[in-house]
Amino acid sequence: MNEILILSGKGKTGRRVAAQLDARGVPYRLASRSTAQPFDWYDESTWDATLAGADTAYLAPPVGPTGLTQAGKFVAQARGLRRLVLLSGRGVGSPGRDFAVYDGQLALENVVRATDLDWTIVQPAWFAQGFSEDFLRYHVLAGQIRVSAGDGGEAWIDTNDVGDVMTTALLDASYIGRTLAISGPRVLTMTDIADELTAATGRPIAYVDLSPQAHVAELVEQGLTQEDADAVRDLFAVIRHHRSEYVSTGVEEVLGRPPRDFDDWARETASNGVWG
Repeated sequence: MNEILILSGKGKTGRRVAAQLDARGVPYRLASRSTAQPFDWYDESTWDATLAGADTAYLAPPVGPTGLTQAGKFVAQARGLRRLVLLSGRGVGSPGRDFAVYDGQLALENVVRATDLDWTIVQPAWFAQGFSEDFLRYHVLAGQIRVSAGDGGEAWIDTNDVGDVMTTALLDASYIGRTLAISGPRVLTMTDIADELTAATGRPIAYVDLSPQAHVAELVEQGLTQEDADAVRDLFAVIRHHRSEYVSTGVEEVLGRPPRDFDDWARETASNGVWG
């Protein structure tokens, strides 16, 4: 079979899809700014060369309105592709999901659905690895999770489960034309998360509920662009307004096993020394 193209191949999910394809002996090619054939969402001159020879792709789009628009343009003119698996987010397109963060994601999903591609869309909950591999890791190290999530909850998912689902969707034609919502096994507030991480690390970690305005200001001060800071605020607004307090059953449906619990993930991650 032709190589599977993994767009944003060095990201959290792309790395895991690559590992799963390696284990199965399936050929693949990573695409990012630092690969041999550079790929940049914001440089359209890199797109055709990246697509050359690929008929199947996994697409993890950038965060933020501009990045999502670019991903839509890429999909709409993707020459030679036959099969596409898209990483999206839970709740996109659902009634009452009236937050701005969904607009770009829904537009991208609609572009995918309007193509002649054999598509699958996977909508995961927030990644547990956000606390170990992304900006929230520094909050854990500092002992304060400073975000604007209010007292809302989310069914946090282990990104390894996401990678397993994505790989299955890429290789199993029975998932063509389907939208799969996946999550962890229980809903946790940020206070719950802080308690779980305190227990896992053995040191106090608190949740500090910021106002959305204060959250944006801190993100900009830390170096994010205004657009990216606003996008992060909008993502947390979904939790803050209690729109993510439900469990999705996609992991069981696709993999035939339950998703990993946040507590198990946190304890193993702590034992690996990620948080010092």
